[in-house]
Amino acid sequence: MKDERIYLLTGAAGFLGSNICLQLLEKGVQVRALVLPGDKSAKYIPEQVEIVYGDLCDAASLEPFFTVPEGRRSVIIHCASMVTVNPDYSEKLMAVNVGGTRNIITQCLAHPECEKMVYVSSTGAIPELPAGTRISEVDHFEPNDPEKVVGAYSQSKAKASQMVLDAVRVMGLNACIVHPSGILGPYDHAIGETTGTVIQIIKGEMPVGMQGSFNLCDVRDLAAGTIAAVDKGRKGECYILANETVTLKEMCEMLHAECNCQKIAFYLPLNLADKLAGMLEKQAKARGEKPLMTTFSVYNLARNNEFDCTKAKTELGYTTRPYQETLHDEVAWLKQEGLID
Repeated sequence: MKDERIYLLTGAAGFLGSNICLQLLEKGVQVRALVLPGDKSAKYIPEQVEIVYGDLCDAASLEPFFTVPEGRRSVIIHCASMVTVNPDYSEKLMAVNVGGTRNIITQCLAHPECEKMVYVSSTGAIPELPAGTRISEVDHFEPNDPEKVVGAYSQSKAKASQMVLDAVRVMGLNACIVHPSGILGPYDHAIGETTGTVIQIIKGEMPVGMQGSFNLCDVRDLAAGTIAAVDKGRKGECYILANETVTLKEMCEMLHAECNCQKIAFYLPLNLADKLAGMLEKQAKARGEKPLMTTFSVYNLARNNEFDCTKAKTELGYTTRPYQETLHDEVAWLKQEGLID
């Protein structure tokens, strides 16, 4: 039976959003994208997608995005957010990630033909547990505890996630939440932090690495899990979309095997990396420059990155592919785009 719903998608020009967009089109459904006026990434949105210009922070501008022809139904995937690796508080970040989500919720409640909301949060929104403990979904968030939710981005996603759950419980909003971990893979036209790091490694621009690990998922698997949540995600429930952890050393070795790039000779212990990062931050601040490495980036390698995605696998049919396959496809795309030799 053909799916006649209109899929409303925010963040369609972003890394994850663009992959969600492509997979929805492959399913043959109608997609409408909210795009910020002047967004240069809009050129990457397929021509089959209806574009409506608006701003998450401008509630009135969202009305045309939510308005569908009489008799039609819609669902919304709220994927748009402001991403930053700067851990410091930012009013703009909170306005987009928290205020923007509030505006989306308000519109969902004002439009009963919008049957479901899937909010794309982050594993960073979930309170961190001690090393050796796998982190599972929670039913409430602690955005104001800086020891459990570290950095402004994660805190903004925790605030927004709690707002969604409150709207479900108090106002009856039909919504669920997905929590992607880090994103890896092809088609990152904006060249985000992880893609930029992969390029650095391949080009031999990272002479020294760091110990530690992170949790990265193929963007295509995250997109499929998010779409599955539209119909399979239960009201008021959260779903972690993550992978097994991988060390920076393991990823570098996989990239060397894939494209014979220069090997990194030495990996700094995390305690030394943290001290070095602190020194580099002070020097960069005095010069008005961006530091080569930060204490926050060291924290992200040192923190507990073990996430349990059993619930998403069981209820959403979520799957992840091997890191080697993702890196193979990413290297091929980077070559195709002329970003590496």
